[in-house]
Amino acid sequence: MIAMNQRTLTPSKPRTQIPIVCPGHTRPLAELQFCTINEEENETTFLVSACHDKMPMVRNAKTGDWIGTFEGHKGAVWSCCLDHKAYLAATASGDFSVKLWDAVTGKLIHEYPHKHIVKSVAFSPNSIKLATGGHEGRLRVYDLEKGSKCIPLEVPQITENKKVVITKCAWYNDSIVLVASSDKAIRFWDGSKLVLTLRVEAEVRDVELSKGVIGGMDILTVASGKSVYFFHILQNENQLTGDLLHKHEMPIHFNDEGGASLHPSGAKFIAGGSDLWVRVFDFESGDELECHKGHHGPVRCLRYAPDGDTYATGSEDGTIRIWKTVS
Repeated sequence: MIAMNQRTLTPSKPRTQIPIVCPGHTRPLAELQFCTINEEENETTFLVSACHDKMPMVRNAKTGDWIGTFEGHKGAVWSCCLDHKAYLAATASGDFSVKLWDAVTGKLIHEYPHKHIVKSVAFSPNSIKLATGGHEGRLRVYDLEKGSKCIPLEVPQITENKKVVITKCAWYNDSIVLVASSDKAIRFWDGSKLVLTLRVEAEVRDVELSKGVIGGMDILTVASGKSVYFFHILQNENQLTGDLLHKHEMPIHFNDEGGASLHPSGAKFIAGGSDLWVRVFDFESGDELECHKGHHGPVRCLRYAPDGDTYATGSEDGTIRIWKTVS
């Protein structure tokens, strides 16, 4: 099933909503990620932010209150994430390094040097592996159980003898990692074996994998060019497939910044990029449902919270805003 949305979009009337404004950063935001943990029947959701001010932060995702800052990078931080238990944090920077942190104490555990700007970092679901990628055009996978003695698996991303920039990394499961690149492709690697390649029409700016939505499907959301793509990812025995469900043309572009995020219900998605607006769209039709203004610079990153009740946006204006989901 493929739905190609190429009609002219009619902007919806802006809605009045006063989001939670989270100050603290001083430069453009680069990435936002949520992490929910359950301990002794208490659920806590964290929001981590990567920023060009070199100071990745952790906040309470419900209130926006600042919890801590990981200090030590000497260049812009492009990516920041927590493992599934929020015990570990990882950050990727323009100082040619990835740092592994104790997320509870903020203490630096280890630094992994690279040879160029690192744009993305991601923990495997079991927290054993760490994937990194960036301007080297090389996927690196570190085995964290081996500590500082780890020799990473390295997979060069080379197309027609030209290196490509890795823009995002994410894990499909504990063994398969997907890599989004500047050559309009998303590649799925199982170790050093390429198991699936998906292609879009422009450089991939953002990817998000949503597991078990819309009748139990795994959906990959891709922001690229002037469109948001949705692929159904399916693993059957030893075969991995990816089928395009929808391609929705946007009233913005993702050439330099921005992204998209699917609501946990699979019914709608948010997108932001080249202008100041935060928009909500219908998943099936691509119709614009809501339009919110609050940022004073282009939207560089955004994500729905795991429960879907809120979503966070980060802007070139240096602020994070937490919005309520309208049912």
